[in-house]
Amino acid sequence: MTTDVDLTKRERAVVNAFQGGFPVVERPFEPAAAAMRERGVDIDAAELLETIQDLDERGVLSRFGALVNAQEIGGAATLVAMHAPEDRFDEIVERVNDHREVAHNYEREHPHLNVWFVVSVADEDRVADVLSEIEAGTGQETYNLPKQQEFRVEAKFYVDGPFDGDGNTDAAGIDCSALGPDIAPTDESTLTPAERDLVLEIQDGVPLTETPYADVADAIDQDLEWVLETVKRFERDGKIRRIGVVPNHYALGYTENGMTVWNVPDEVVPEVGPEVAALPFVTHCYQRPRHEGVWPYNFFAMTHGRSESESQRRIEQVRETMAEYWDVTDDDWDSLFSTQILKKTGIRMAERADANTRER
Repeated sequence: MTTDVDLTKRERAVVNAFQGGFPVVERPFEPAAAAMRERGVDIDAAELLETIQDLDERGVLSRFGALVNAQEIGGAATLVAMHAPEDRFDEIVERVNDHREVAHNYEREHPHLNVWFVVSVADEDRVADVLSEIEAGTGQETYNLPKQQEFRVEAKFYVDGPFDGDGNTDAAGIDCSALGPDIAPTDESTLTPAERDLVLEIQDGVPLTETPYADVADAIDQDLEWVLETVKRFERDGKIRRIGVVPNHYALGYTENGMTVWNVPDEVVPEVGPEVAALPFVTHCYQRPRHEGVWPYNFFAMTHGRSESESQRRIEQVRETMAEYWDVTDDDWDSLFSTQILKKTGIRMAERADANTRER
């Protein structure tokens, strides 16, 4: 395996060890480093913190901290596809991107639907209005593809030699999530004002200091224990997907972004979904609606690779998994690779959290 950055053995170990499972305690780097030592990595808390700081400064990481699950915070998001003719491509993309509700936007290889973007709104009813505005402004039809069923969202990107230097990533993924407050999950869907402040404070990462949670507590004027308990509860409730390092997958050499789409018989989707989602290189896996006459696919599986050949091998593994459940033909699937990033501003969490916050 290769990366676009030079990483030491220790740096590779850190990237692979804590893409989740980071402890929620006052001084988390101490137990995290101890767990790495148990797996054969000679590192102490100060060295672990320093390594993560350096990786962050060099752009190897997108951030460090909690990966907030926007869906559980409030509002809604949906995937949308549309056609932008070559002679109007830049104009149409500019009009789409002018909408503040549009977060990610990619050009993808497809003979017709070549523009793919995410619409994020505080009120689900607003989606239809945004799409109507885009259609009026561009003269192009949009195809809404909301998530109907989620099978996996776990974008983890490993590099070679996490612990033994032999390219074996089986040992990757240290889990210290059992440490910290013993908090039971709840079924509360709305946020208190203090919880809203916490979400907005941590959405882009936590401070890279010896006491990151204490620094968050100071920033939002809350007690440390409350922050630890709330972060842990959010993790249990699903408002936080995981806590740890969030790699910049492009820096790690994962440049091939392949969205595979499949026309899976509806009756076998419940069986196929978990099996495809279990493939370690599949980062996102959903059921979405078809659009008759335009878009025949109802199943999406996102793969990432470090080369075209690696991506093709992984797509073939998805196909082989599919074929165990139904007779897959060449007309039943496609792979849409991204050719350029058109917009990437991230989900506007503040508006969605505000709309879902209870009054004081």
